[in-house]
Amino acid sequence: MKSLRPARRVPPAGDVRAAAAPREAEGPLQGRTAADNIEFLIVTGMSGAGKSQATHVLEDLGFFCVDNLPPALVTKFAEIVRESQGRVRRVALVMDVRGGEFFNSLDQAIAALAGMGIRAQILFLDASDEVLVRRFEETRRKHPLGGSVLDGIRSERRRLQPLKERAHKVIDTSALTARELREELAEAFVRTNADRTLTVGVTTFGYKFGVPIDADLVFDVRFLPNPHYVETLRALPGSSPEVREYVLRSDDTREFQRRLHDMLGYLLPRYTAEGKSHLTIAVGCTGGKHRSVVIGEDLAQFIRSLGYTVRLKHRDVRKE
Repeated sequence: MKSLRPARRVPPAGDVRAAAAPREAEGPLQGRTAADNIEFLIVTGMSGAGKSQATHVLEDLGFFCVDNLPPALVTKFAEIVRESQGRVRRVALVMDVRGGEFFNSLDQAIAALAGMGIRAQILFLDASDEVLVRRFEETRRKHPLGGSVLDGIRSERRRLQPLKERAHKVIDTSALTARELREELAEAFVRTNADRTLTVGVTTFGYKFGVPIDADLVFDVRFLPNPHYVETLRALPGSSPEVREYVLRSDDTREFQRRLHDMLGYLLPRYTAEGKSHLTIAVGCTGGKHRSVVIGEDLAQFIRSLGYTVRLKHRDVRKE
């Protein structure tokens, strides 16, 4: 990741670290059990995607962090946390392919936590193969799965795909700075009150630069009128009044917006009721400069009007 600070010492397996002065989650706790008060976060993802950096940030945000804890010990650790009498309420466990065969029992560990009344969330950190290869080359490290770095990355990606699909939050660190990673984690996992609702990320992009790998829903708007072919509009951004008027006056655009708003108005409350706390919606056109920006901005405004927190990002608007 760009501008990330050098990684601190990686502790040995099972090493437990905590923030010096953890901040406790706010909100009413009366009537809740000890298990209700515990936040368990499983931090996993691709090697080289920034799990160490994420752990440092989570420590700063008040999480009690354990690196490379074998899944078989998760329930025993959860019992220790329960017996802390509220001194530990936020826990982040880093688990990945370094655990070898032990890592395969992660599903059972998560199910065991659920059996104890503890709901564990999964944070999956990812990055493009190109970026991961570059990071390994810069650090001169071997991939945990052995062989060539690229072969290891591809093998790891196949192995982790089912876990990624189950993740509550996926963060693509390919182009994130340290500050942006911190903001993502703070927004996702530091609750300001007990009734916090679904947070929605809207990302606009260009298909020629690839679909965002952390998207939950992807909408292709390349069928809408393209300002690129209008000489007076080509150089203007999608946020300009001229481009917006050109795209939004189309009957196809208005009908698409109506159907999209209806669908999301139906889906978002149900995602919230199911317990989903983060949703990333990607809107793409060819280059990510015009149509996707217009629709993305309109979509973000609509979702805010429903009472949800929205983070809007135009990923490719400055790319050529």
